[in-house]
Amino acid sequence: MVEITGRYAGDLRVEAVHGPSGATITLDAPTDHEGLGRSFSPTDLVATALGACVVTVIAIVARRRGVDIGEPTFRVTKEMVADPGRRVGRLAVTVRLPASIPAAERTVLERAAHACPVDRSLGAHVTREITIEYD
Repeated sequence: MVEITGRYAGDLRVEAVHGPSGATITLDAPTDHEGLGRSFSPTDLVATALGACVVTVIAIVARRRGVDIGEPTFRVTKEMVADPGRRVGRLAVTVRLPASIPAAERTVLERAAHACPVDRSLGAHVTREITIEYD
């Protein structure tokens, strides 16, 4: 179990503390929802969590299999929808991996990307697209 605590800091900002590490983050309401967009919004963190989770699971599987993936990067685009109710409607994740990864290992890593816990935790009402690109 992990505990995260938080407090409203005024001006549509929230400060959160990760219990185990003490790391802190500040969240801000986005500009399209009455905020100033000075930091990640709560839904930005959902998008970030998906991208980070996909890369982390790929790295775990690659390490177990002895596959060098270098330092992969990811990009996530988040689209909000208004109906029914304001929510995340679509998340598209693109992960970039080295072209040197053998074809058989690519298949394993791509399968792992779709098995990340954040992806599994998001309901069917959020469209998710995970793409792996090799350079």
